[in-house]
Amino acid sequence: MRRCNRSDLEAVLAIINDAAQAYQGIIPEDRYHEPYMSLDELIREMEDGVIFWGLEDENGLVGVMGIQKKGEVSLIRHAYVRTNQRGSGLGTKLLSHLCSLSDKPILIGTWASAEWAIRFYIKNGFYLVPEHHKMQLLQSYWNIPARQVETSVVLSSKEYT
Repeated sequence: MRRCNRSDLEAVLAIINDAAQAYQGIIPEDRYHEPYMSLDELIREMEDGVIFWGLEDENGLVGVMGIQKKGEVSLIRHAYVRTNQRGSGLGTKLLSHLCSLSDKPILIGTWASAEWAIRFYIKNGFYLVPEHHKMQLLQSYWNIPARQVETSVVLSSKEYT
């Protein structure tokens, strides 16, 4: 496990775009495009405070996940593991490490139709935020288009009622 830096940009981008292929045909058609993330978008995310951490094997990075401090919360951002490494526990290791870096409540936004992602976060101790809190949280802490807000969910390290 290590913090990623500028020299890792291409590897981080390759993992994100490889893993995001799972969204094709699952998330709204108007929100899926290839590449899923451009290099410019990745650089903007890092400049906006997303700190990426990665896990490597003998061939280099195999999974990445970002954390971003936003006032009184931390956000888990862009959590991806190479397609051929899914189900191996890498995502759980990354998530656990990033959670240990924050003493604030942690929020995660993901696509409502990405049921596997939602199950993963719930299995790792997160709670699905009720709809009446979701909109306020997405609009307060994320800078995403309205269409993405309406088709996303938020999970939290603390339970909302």
